[in-house]
Amino acid sequence: MPELPEAETIVRGLRASVLGQTIRRVEVLRPDILRQTKAEFVKRVRGHCILDVARRGKKVLIRLDGDRLIVVNLGMTGRLLQFPTVPRGERRPGHPAVRFRFEGPGLLIFDDTRRFGSVEALTDSEWQTRSAGMGPEPLDATYRAQHLFEGLQRSRAPVRSWLLDQKRIAGVGNIYANEALYLAGVHPRREARDVHRREAVALHRSIRRVLRDAIRAGGTTIRDYRNAEGERGGYARRLYVYGRDGEPCLKCRTQVERTVFANRSAFHCPACQPSPPGL
Repeated sequence: MPELPEAETIVRGLRASVLGQTIRRVEVLRPDILRQTKAEFVKRVRGHCILDVARRGKKVLIRLDGDRLIVVNLGMTGRLLQFPTVPRGERRPGHPAVRFRFEGPGLLIFDDTRRFGSVEALTDSEWQTRSAGMGPEPLDATYRAQHLFEGLQRSRAPVRSWLLDQKRIAGVGNIYANEALYLAGVHPRREARDVHRREAVALHRSIRRVLRDAIRAGGTTIRDYRNAEGERGGYARRLYVYGRDGEPCLKCRTQVERTVFANRSAFHCPACQPSPPGL
């Protein structure tokens, strides 16, 4: 599932191509991905100009004039693809859900193979209410290690599960949670409240490190993710533990292990990330 780095990569790609474009026509091919009626969605979007493209957590925000915005949740396989002309042949997306046709040349397509993503048009006030229920942005300068430590101390959940909770911290998913825990030397099944202050400092540093590195690499493509130009992300070959079960740890050569809890796979090095007592 696309996480913060993938959403940020898409945002940066779209900023270079769609700002100033006016949406002339909206074609909803798969109404089930909308979070409102088709008529309401089209009414809120058609005829409006794109002023900015931003991100909140894993969501892509397309800001329009008239104090409204399109909120895109990429889900597992969602892609936002911009084309200067109508794509033909092999360039044509295989599972388009919504097409935004511009007054000028070009169009923007939300393509989603499994249709777990969503698209919604909100007013600014509606979005502010929604955003207030999300956790802080881990890359913001105001988000300090002390904030992470205090949040962890209030929870008995496994630390990996805590990191995946978008109400606690926005944008971190399973890939980067596993990578950050590895770099911090913290086992993914440790209770959040048992993470010591110095470990929280290391975890705060590693979260920011892996997210920034992944953004620079254009995100991680395991299977479906593509950026706004349809290209694969380059961070997969730099992963330390995620998806590397059975392979040697890059630090100590111990075999990386995979466990499943809370219906999600977790990856760790048993030597670099010792198990908590009783596990």
